[in-house]
Amino acid sequence: MTPTATDRGIDTLVSLDDLRAAARAIAGVAVRTPLLAAPALSERSGVPVHVKPEMLQRGGAFKFRGAYNYVAGLSKADRARGVITASSGNHGQAVALAAKLFGVPATIVMPTTVPRAKKEGAVRLGARCFYEGVTTAERMAKAVEIQEAEGLTMVPPFDDLMIIAGQGTMGLEICEDLPTVGTVIVPIGGGGLSSGVARAVKLLAPKARVIGVEPEGSPKYSKARAAGAPVTIPSNAGGIADGLLAVRIGERNFHHLQACMDDVVTVPDEMLPGAMRFLLDRMKLVAEPSGAITVAALTAGLVKPVGPTVCILSGGNMEWDGLGTILGAGAPVA
Repeated sequence: MTPTATDRGIDTLVSLDDLRAAARAIAGVAVRTPLLAAPALSERSGVPVHVKPEMLQRGGAFKFRGAYNYVAGLSKADRARGVITASSGNHGQAVALAAKLFGVPATIVMPTTVPRAKKEGAVRLGARCFYEGVTTAERMAKAVEIQEAEGLTMVPPFDDLMIIAGQGTMGLEICEDLPTVGTVIVPIGGGGLSSGVARAVKLLAPKARVIGVEPEGSPKYSKARAAGAPVTIPSNAGGIADGLLAVRIGERNFHHLQACMDDVVTVPDEMLPGAMRFLLDRMKLVAEPSGAITVAALTAGLVKPVGPTVCILSGGNMEWDGLGTILGAGAPVA
């Protein structure tokens, strides 16, 4: 599998060999995050519940898995030209970190609304940063403009088989650590994480159910699922789950999700602060809104878990003032 994967059809799914190759590529570099038992969630749900805390991952979110897998798969010449990406924040930090580890320059294009914690994280890792618009399309257009002008190598955010395989290593870990897994609940943004995890779970635990969760204001996969193809949704809804506000699911991601995801639910923003407070109060874990959305879906009863269940907490990149503002806006989950 090449980094761009252009020689493989848009409907090609990553294989178990692809996923295991990605796991080898990131071994010893990425953190193999634990499955943490969540007794309070188990009591509420009636099934054993664990969380997969990717806020403990390098860069504070799952994105490092895919970014490192992609950059590691580049030729030395492609890496040496420098890498560039467009990101809502977490992928940008991940690419900046991967580039730093390989000793090559990184350029990140983020939205003008990027949270300070994500902006400062990329800068701290030595990346050159630009800020453009508020949508994926706007920042990607700027990234392509810079890429073409300077001859840089693009690291796609989600719609790529190397990225999908890297994020899918989380699914391998879940199935290895909990062979009896019955339900996996995963956030959906552009689709890199959800498609990789869904594919890995269905390959190793085909009877397990994989449920995707989107913010109510950005139901890009729900709309695509209903239409039978990716569609672009309005970009003016906004929301506090900034990492999940893509306006269109990736083409490759869509094919993976159609083949491997059992259902998708949407969660209103007002449920997210309570889930964040629950994780902080009961598990001492700091989750950003995008990271807490799976717990919100479970505690609200939007997902009916079957068997041992895993909630993926995708990240925890929050500045303290933003965290205080959001947590103060909602009552804790009982």
